[in-house]
Amino acid sequence: MFAKILSIVLPVFGLVLVGYLYARRHRPDMTAASRINLDVFVPALIFHVLSGRDFHPADFLPLALGGVLVVLGSGVIAWVLSRVLKRDFRTLGPPLMFNNSGNMGLPLAVLAFGESALPAAVVLFMVENLLHFTVGVRILDPRAGLAALLRMPLVLACLLGLAVSLLGILIPVPVAQGVELLGQVAIPLMLFSLGVRLTEANLDHWGIGLIGAVARPLAGALVALALLPWLGLEDDQFRQLFLFAVLPPAVLNYIIAERYGQEPEIVAAIVIWGSLASLAVVPLTLAALL
Repeated sequence: MFAKILSIVLPVFGLVLVGYLYARRHRPDMTAASRINLDVFVPALIFHVLSGRDFHPADFLPLALGGVLVVLGSGVIAWVLSRVLKRDFRTLGPPLMFNNSGNMGLPLAVLAFGESALPAAVVLFMVENLLHFTVGVRILDPRAGLAALLRMPLVLACLLGLAVSLLGILIPVPVAQGVELLGQVAIPLMLFSLGVRLTEANLDHWGIGLIGAVARPLAGALVALALLPWLGLEDDQFRQLFLFAVLPPAVLNYIIAERYGQEPEIVAAIVIWGSLASLAVVPLTLAALL
């Protein structure tokens, strides 16, 4: 069992470590690379998976609902915790709600459950991102408009992929292969970028960082377990939902907090400590699920 878990987490954390070590020496500016990943490679991955012949949207509706409830349920717990700690919910809420379903969730799902798990992982990634750019942005700015959401490449890829699947449209093989090649860039670049981000760790807010690092997976796990009797998920899908529920905070939380001036240094501490805590949380979760 130990060897199996090691074979799952080692490639993921190994790529993160490569990004970290490279950034320590060369200090690369990943702004352009991260933008290209979100605008090109990740949408290509999503479209490739959703438009595949073996993808049937109706099979994933309960799982998608579970993903929505895990995110929103974690937000309720975050609201209670923010009242107890006397912290601004706009600071504490998003990093406890929106997890790293892309950088870490996609590769972990594939390595833990096989290539057949990728569609379900993409569905959860899609749900988390749609909520992040709607509910998450509205938490920070209640006046934010949602029209821009429909212009995002990630959202367009979701809509187009679902349309192709539902209408039974056949994508020409050369086009499908090209899209697949673009999508294969997404996950390694995500992990490398996460490693680069870890070099920006700030230890000034380690206390709230540690609290967030514990609260994020704990809140998700509690909600996922509470949903178990009600969703009627098959074992494979519930295992993926539970793994999704305990993932660390998304790096995007820091980027959005910085954009809106919502205590980004505290959000960064939660993200960094949460990512470090995943070194223990993820293997323990996999040991329980496998």
